[in-house]
Amino acid sequence: MNQAVLHSTDTFEPIPLRELLPWMIFGGLLMLLALYFVGAEQGATAIFQGTAIHEFVHDGRHLLGFPCH
Repeated sequence: MNQAVLHSTDTFEPIPLRELLPWMIFGGLLMLLALYFVGAEQGATAIFQGTAIHEFVHDGRHLLGFPCH
C-alpha cells in the first residue's frame, strides 16, 4: 500500500427537476401547515377547540415573533 488513490472513478449525475418537484411541493405544503399551527391556530381562525395546540407551539410562536397574549 505505497500508493494512495487520489481520484474517484464514480461520476454523479444531477437529479432532474421533474423528479424533485413533487417532493419540493410536498415539503412546501408541510411548511405552510406548520406555519399555520404556529401562527394562526387558537386565534380567530382556530380549527381545533381547547388550548393544547397553542401550548404545544407557544415558545415557537414567541421565537418567530407571533403575538399570542
